[in-house]
Parts: sequence; structure tokens; C-alpha cells
Amino acid sequence: MAFRLEREKATSTPYVLIDEEKKYMKLEGRCFHENVAGFFKDVNEWLDAYLASDFDTFTFDCAISYFNSSTTKLLLNMLLKMNKYASETKKVIVNWITTEDNEIMVECGEDFREDMDNLQFNMVIM
Repeated sequence: MAFRLEREKATSTPYVLIDEEKKYMKLEGRCFHENVAGFFKDVNEWLDAYLASDFDTFTFDCAISYFNSSTTKLLLNMLLKMNKYASETKKVIVNWITTEDNEIMVECGEDFREDMDNLQFNMVIM
């Protein structure tokens, strides 16, 4: 049975959706939780196992509009893992979704994209 996780967003945490059957993960909202590592523990455990499996494609939509420095580090580590496992036979698509007026998120996405040479990293500016 395919793994599925869905969490509604709260004041300091984003909406989280993992749908393994659809080979998809989405984060949306704001993230400045004091214990980001704890909040994302099961997400990271699933991601590690999924990326190490024999998958053919994976899509990650990141539509976080604000995050703290702890979340920056967590997102970077997640993206680096995705980049490590991405290859010609394992396609990883990242859609960095933000608004034109959110200059910090635009810049952050562009910075992340520079370090991800194996990913299909799309800047989606609304």
C-alpha cells in the first residue's frame, strides 16, 4: 500500500501532502515552527526511503511563502537529497512556486536552483 500523509497548515507550519501513489509531495504556506526537524521527521524518513527506491519520477511542489533559517536548512537538505538521487532514469521535478512580489522567496528559489544540477527545477512565479 502506498504511503499517504496529509497535514493541514497551522499558524507556524505548512500544509503537507505526500501521495506516494502519485509520486508527489507538496508543501504550502508558512513555516517557522520552533522544532522544524521534529515536525518534518516522518516526511524526511519517507523521502529518504522513496528516493532510495527504484522510482522513475517524483514531483515536489514547494509553495512556502515564508520560512525561518531552520526551515531553510531543512529545505536545502531535502533538495540536496533529491538532487543526489535524480538521474536519467530517476526524474525529479521541483516546482518552486511563489509570487512576483515575494522577492525573498524568488531569490531563495534561484539560489537553491543554482546548486541543483540533476533536478528539473522550475521557478513558477505567479
